[in-house]
Amino acid sequence: MNSDATVPAKHARDASVPATYIRRRTPAFELVAHESIAPSIGALVEQHGTLYDWAAGLPQVRALRGRAPVYVGDLPGTDVRIAVRHVWHGGLLAPLTSDRFRAPTRAPLELANALRLHAAGIPTTDVLAYALYPAGPGLRRVDVATRFIPDAADLGMVLAGLAPGISTEGALPRVASLLEALAMHTVLHPDLNVKNILLVPDRERGHTAFVIDVDVVQFDAGRPTAEVMGLNVARLLRSMRKWRARFGAVIDDGTLADFEATCLASVRGSA
Repeated sequence: MNSDATVPAKHARDASVPATYIRRRTPAFELVAHESIAPSIGALVEQHGTLYDWAAGLPQVRALRGRAPVYVGDLPGTDVRIAVRHVWHGGLLAPLTSDRFRAPTRAPLELANALRLHAAGIPTTDVLAYALYPAGPGLRRVDVATRFIPDAADLGMVLAGLAPGISTEGALPRVASLLEALAMHTVLHPDLNVKNILLVPDRERGHTAFVIDVDVVQFDAGRPTAEVMGLNVARLLRSMRKWRARFGAVIDDGTLADFEATCLASVRGSA
């Protein structure tokens, strides 16, 4: 993105956010956004109450399904298309905690981790903005906006035969390359599963594997490269087997064993 964009005075820089990002605080919301889209996205939150409400109300909205719909729309006055999600708790306590998080939520960490992964050359989505809304003393609700990637499919869709542009056989070498990159930079993803690996069309390679849901990743995990690879691949293999059991994904044990062997061999002998 263009880092030379003019920044209006009311969107002053804040040294506590990454370079090229701007923080804006009002009684109703706190917004951190890339400087090139901060005026547009700030106006939307002012007009609609929340970023998610704006996205959900678009006349030709595109919704991607996950824990809750993720809405896709074009930012007015820009050439940027974003995916907007409202963040919810998962797990056993989700009915109690719902969408309220202790301030400042995990959104700042997601942004910082995404930028750090990009700096390491590890493919992940661009976190362009997040907005926090008061939800009680010390609590916030949060929306996150990422750059929309057209024609991407998660690994779960590929395994289930729901991604016409790529087969399981075509996807697994790309996923192995992603796991190698994570391991070589000792990046541990404790929630690596088939839904947070995206296969993104690539002119040169056909597809590239992206890692998402990066607020939980751990850098400099304090383990050798080979151990990081072993942990990441074991977590992903468990998810792939669950996907096969629950949804009938066609992937046999031999293919899974070959995939594991390829991943482990790629870092054998690394420090």
